Amino acid sequence: MGAVLFIAAIFPGTLLPMSVYALMRSAVAVMLSPALESWIDKGDRLKVVRASIVGQRLAVGASCSIFWILYERKELGTKLRVGLFVVSILLACIEKLCSVLNLVSVERDCVVVILRDDDTARRILNARMRRIDLFCKLFGPLTISLIDGASTIVAIFVTLAMTCTSVLVEYFTIAAVFRMVLALQRTTTENSFTATEDNPERLQLAIETDRVSLRGMVDFALSATSNLLPLNSIPHYFQHPAFLPSISLSLLYFTVLSFSGQMITFLLAIGYTSYAVGAARAVSTIFELSATWIVPKVQQHIGAVRGGIWVLTWQMIWLAVGLAWFFASDESLTGNKIFAASGLVGAVILSRVGLWSFDLCAQSIVQEEVDE
Repeated sequence: MGAVLFIAAIFPGTLLPMSVYALMRSAVAVMLSPALESWIDKGDRLKVVRASIVGQRLAVGASCSIFWILYERKELGTKLRVGLFVVSILLACIEKLCSVLNLVSVERDCVVVILRDDDTARRILNARMRRIDLFCKLFGPLTISLIDGASTIVAIFVTLAMTCTSVLVEYFTIAAVFRMVLALQRTTTENSFTATEDNPERLQLAIETDRVSLRGMVDFALSATSNLLPLNSIPHYFQHPAFLPSISLSLLYFTVLSFSGQMITFLLAIGYTSYAVGAARAVSTIFELSATWIVPKVQQHIGAVRGGIWVLTWQMIWLAVGLAWFFASDESLTGNKIFAASGLVGAVILSRVGLWSFDLCAQSIVQEEVDE
């Protein structure tokens, strides 16, 4: 949320910069996230998670520096400002990739290994992890939005300070978890040796690529392309039992009716203050937190599949109500944009209970189908 507020302050009165920023960030995540698969599957788990933590925090810290320059030095030329904004987009892409790496490593790999044979404990752990995640998403953005209402510069420096502090906590606490759970300890060397030992063709390919020859260079290029765009894994994905819950979980976030960059920028553009946006985000997070208590009980009584259908219906109903309010209360009828948008905001807040509940239900189904 901090980046949204900062970009809105740097480029007031327009949704274009924020839209480009969000679009590029998401597009890079879609295109390059598959390349992370091999690292997660075969790499040292602790090194992978730590790399995601450090990479994410370094990208945020560098972005704060650029936002400070863009906001403070308004006399900079247009080309230089555009260039700095492009760099901030690249940093946002790195941050997003590291975020995906961290999410998949922890929730889709480590949690499955820790609680492989205990479905009840896994559901409880999923809910508690989501509860912590949502609380942090409440505390951080609310703090930044309140400070931004008084001073954007101070908000940028507070974001930088929070980033530097959190990286130290995360870096060492994740190591403590790995020391307590021996099953998580896996080294790159062990996996590489096993992979080549079990697959003579792969071993032969490795030997051939070591030769300084045209064929070796071609093989290396093909291997790199396969890692970047693993097209051969697509049929396996479509045939996997977790395909339907996985794709539905992806489509769940294919919307602007959430407190993401586009909606926040829209609210700021029509007259909402940073305080109002922060308050709405805080209320939304409180409703989202309720899902972490609701879902374990729902899954216990009716299962993850039926529970997911119920909470998804809840979400769709409230989004439909919000859109109806927004278009029925158009400015031409009420003369007030904020009145029309406020009804939509209220409905989106209520719909978030369904969104996060469905997220947890789908996550449970996917984890049950993931091989260790």
